[in-house]
Amino acid sequence: MKYFKYIAMVVIALAICTTISCERDDICPESTPTTPRLIIDFYDVSIQENSKNVFGLVAVGVGNDNVLDGYAIVNTNNIILPLKTDSTATQYIIYKEYTYDDNDTPDDETDDVIGGNPDLITINYSTELVFVSRACGYKTIFNNVTISIEDDGDNWILSRESINDNQSVEDETATHFNLFH
Repeated sequence: MKYFKYIAMVVIALAICTTISCERDDICPESTPTTPRLIIDFYDVSIQENSKNVFGLVAVGVGNDNVLDGYAIVNTNNIILPLKTDSTATQYIIYKEYTYDDNDTPDDETDDVIGGNPDLITINYSTELVFVSRACGYKTIFNNVTISIEDDGDNWILSRESINDNQSVEDETATHFNLFH
């Protein structure tokens, strides 16, 4: 009986210690801002105060050849682009008036015809890790962001303008660049 009291006390003490040392589950709330994307608005090159839609817009990441989700032949006056966090540059091919013809042979990609006017944009930046919380970990912000447009002789994107000098991308609350066409 004497040993039973000691064993019971040890079990109760272990239970109390285990309960006290438990941590609450850390779950990152969906409302917490994470790594931001680059926001670009499109404007009319002749009247630069006027927003202008791009018709038949398609955005394709260079190096993965996948159409960016939400930008498969759309009409829009802005685009939101994710940037690579493990690099200091990201490239996209942005098509205007994109068309696709599989020549009635959906299984044979060798005779497919892609139309439209593609422009290659390169986004250069430096990255900085910022601690968000124990549950969410770190997010990447992008500093000294620049955009260059490769000249292909038939560019539909004619010029660009950053909203701020030494443009940074720290959140998704405002436009970061304007592209004129």
